[in-house]
Amino acid sequence: MKEPTRDLVRSRLVDVAATLLATEGPEAVTTRSVALAAGVQAPTIYRLFGDKNGLLDAVAEHGFASYVAQKPPVDAGDDPVDGLRAGWDLHIGFGLANPALFRLMHTAKRTPEGQATVDAGTAVLRERVRRVARAGRLRIPENRAVDLIHAAGTGVVFALIEKPDESLADLTWESVCATMLTGAPATEQPGPAAAAVTLRAALPDVTALSPTEKALLADWLDRIADQTAR
Repeated sequence: MKEPTRDLVRSRLVDVAATLLATEGPEAVTTRSVALAAGVQAPTIYRLFGDKNGLLDAVAEHGFASYVAQKPPVDAGDDPVDGLRAGWDLHIGFGLANPALFRLMHTAKRTPEGQATVDAGTAVLRERVRRVARAGRLRIPENRAVDLIHAAGTGVVFALIEKPDESLADLTWESVCATMLTGAPATEQPGPAAAAVTLRAALPDVTALSPTEKALLADWLDRIADQTAR
């Protein structure tokens, strides 16, 4: 009978550890219990992951990959604010459906591969925020909006894991929107912050300026948006 490959054994151990984490909690994830459930000897875990922490890091990486795979694609036809809300709802829903995994994902040490997966997910959020900026709806710099959404979303999941509250996620989203969005699409006089953010989002498409000029203008626009939005 053909022996399973190293990758197959590694994948099985990660799946087993993730299942134990979800069904029995972090305390149940030991090298002995995982090896027994996976049908391998405990030293196999040390050869493949280094130690239990290495196995948990791999589980967290797998969790991020599963989460990112569920992110809805950025559709140019969607309302940009609705797209942001869809991403918010996915984040909250994933965290509450996988509380132990979510906690591990945000506390485990990230491997280079794991960080690359996290960055891919953040890139989707950045693109959604940029679409809001291009529509004239963003009142704060894009990077600050991304950080705000990430911090608020992660924080509210941890709060809801500890103490369920059906309205907290919606209230938090409304607060985030009040901070980062204009009241309506920018018209003739959106104000300096929204105007700067909108132009900054469109700057990559500008061809009339040299790279140096675009970098200088980007710095000016970021300063206008950041100072005016405070």
